Amino acid sequence: MSRTFSPVAELRDVTLRDGLQLTGKLLRTERKVEIARHLLALGIPYLEVGSMARGDLVPPMADTLDVIAALTPEELARCYVWVATPRHVEKAAAAGVRNFQYCLSATDAHNRANIGRTTEASVAAFPEAAARAADVGGTIQLCVATALTCPFEGYVDPSRVTAIAADDRTAAATDIVLADTLGQAVPTQVAELFETVRSESPPRRMIFHGHDTWGMGVANSLAAVAAGASVVDGALGGLGGCPFAPGASGNASTEDLLFALRPPWFTPAVLTELVGIADALLADVGEPGRSKAAQGARSEATAFEWVVRGVRTE
Repeated sequence: MSRTFSPVAELRDVTLRDGLQLTGKLLRTERKVEIARHLLALGIPYLEVGSMARGDLVPPMADTLDVIAALTPEELARCYVWVATPRHVEKAAAAGVRNFQYCLSATDAHNRANIGRTTEASVAAFPEAAARAADVGGTIQLCVATALTCPFEGYVDPSRVTAIAADDRTAAATDIVLADTLGQAVPTQVAELFETVRSESPPRRMIFHGHDTWGMGVANSLAAVAAGASVVDGALGGLGGCPFAPGASGNASTEDLLFALRPPWFTPAVLTELVGIADALLADVGEPGRSKAAQGARSEATAFEWVVRGVRTE
């Protein structure tokens, strides 16, 4: 019998947004929709399916509105789209989006590089963005990028993150996402940040978005869960990275996070499906796989129930 662990957190797969931002090849819209539907059908609770960033600056996201148009309202109810301005929210809402992730950076240097304005300007615009989300009965998350380190400024004092989270202008956020954008943090730092933000800002669901640049993606995610995170982000095969953050690499792997969290719906059969989906995707975009769980699933340890045989690709 497969041992099931009581999950403390859920997983959001961000392959179709953060995972594809730095790939050498573009993925067809139809393939994105296929992957989204397959992941939802397997039981993954939430997906991030695109970004309203300018297509000329982030070409893999240029077809986000087409992806949204292809998904049903029921599917979109479990999907999030990255936004950075009230206008982004309006455009995405008109296309049918109801879950928005409003992103800004803890540091001005990265916010200017990523969004083209100061952090203060992004915070000041949040109430209008939240109002536009409320107009369509939607939810809006506040995502704080570079919450631990910044590629331009280095270490980020937790007080900067807490100030954003506790600002009256961000009070309408249904969730707060804290991002280790560069994957440079260690578990103690992540835990301390989550504990500080949880104690010094309004109560709401907390989410961790971790990268695996220094091999701490899963460890940092579990530290965030222990400190109060309800959701962790991951990408198939460890794909991902920020095009405006030098030194950033892939996300924590979806396969690895699920293997660690072990939610009831995640079985060896589901792992087999995920490995197959990831294999096909990695071949499509010409990227290597970085998931340790996927490697382990192909091992010769035949007495271990999570070792899979005959992995099927799409």
